[in-house]
Amino acid sequence: MDRNEKGSAPSAIVPEALAVVSEALGRLRYGAIQLTVHDGKVMQIDVTERKRLSD
Repeated sequence: MDRNEKGSAPSAIVPEALAVVSEALGRLRYGAIQLTVHDGKVMQIDVTERKRLSD
């Protein structure tokens, strides 16, 4: 996305979204966090956790 394009600046991310991502990062050992953004706003946060099994 071009910086001149209409939309929210990165500093305008909703504090609630940051809190959810921070919590997920705190408990996640293996996996992924995916943010879905529409019109410059975080609409959905998906957390995929992978469990590692020892031999």
